[in-house]
Amino acid sequence: MFAVGMAFLGYWGVYEHGAWHSFDYFVMVLAIIGFAALGSVPWIVTTPVAEEDADKVVVARRAMVLGTALIWMAVCIALFT
Repeated sequence: MFAVGMAFLGYWGVYEHGAWHSFDYFVMVLAIIGFAALGSVPWIVTTPVAEEDADKVVVARRAMVLGTALIWMAVCIALFT
């Protein structure tokens, strides 16, 4: 998912000259929040806790789904709008 997100940001036009519109900022915020959610997955899973339980796995899966959904939403919004 990081590769998809980075390819999207690279080809989307982050480096193009010209003024940004509010739509561009919205897409960028979605992508950054998605990257943050995906980046937090390994940290959530490997954080030591007092007793091993499956709660952190559930939280990590939700963060993975959230990050994936936000990045794909940013890609679709940028492509179809």
